Amino acid sequence: MTQGQRIRVLYDETAIARRNAEMADAIAQAKPHNLLVVAVLKGSFMFAADLIRALHRVGMKPQVEFVHLSSYREATVSSGQVEILRDVQSDVRDRDVLLVDDILESGRTLAFAKDLLMARGARRVMCAVLLEKPGKRAVQIEADFVGFECPDLFVIGYGMDVAHSYRELPFVGVVETEAEGARAAGA
Repeated sequence: MTQGQRIRVLYDETAIARRNAEMADAIAQAKPHNLLVVAVLKGSFMFAADLIRALHRVGMKPQVEFVHLSSYREATVSSGQVEILRDVQSDVRDRDVLLVDDILESGRTLAFAKDLLMARGARRVMCAVLLEKPGKRAVQIEADFVGFECPDLFVIGYGMDVAHSYRELPFVGVVETEAEGARAAGA
């Protein structure tokens, strides 16, 4: 962060923990069969870990896997083509799968992963996202479980980054200049 910038918190630790518990309850009510949680790397790692622990607290015992997908690679703008950088190792046939991702925006990555798992014989593929940016879809997909509807801002923290920084923050926020912060506060 440069001088004159600050981080404004959008969703704090308490709000995130509360939504994770609520989503875990809703997922349990969906009565998943032989649940496999698949976390989409890298941005979802903190959300996935906390959601999996919340699932444990409501009596669920999911298995856990990871998939690493990219439509960016070295670029800062999506190519629109999704590549598999790390694939799921487990057999998904006749299982319910919960895809866990940080943000549902264009939907390309999540739709790709969902279609891939369904083609491999998953019984049902549900999607849980921490943040949803409505009005940004490039493909037809909806999340089954949404933490928060997010304004159209570039967010950081809670696993999400800019240039590999800020993933460690325990909240979701935005980097803004002090002048932007003063305007947002009504000064």
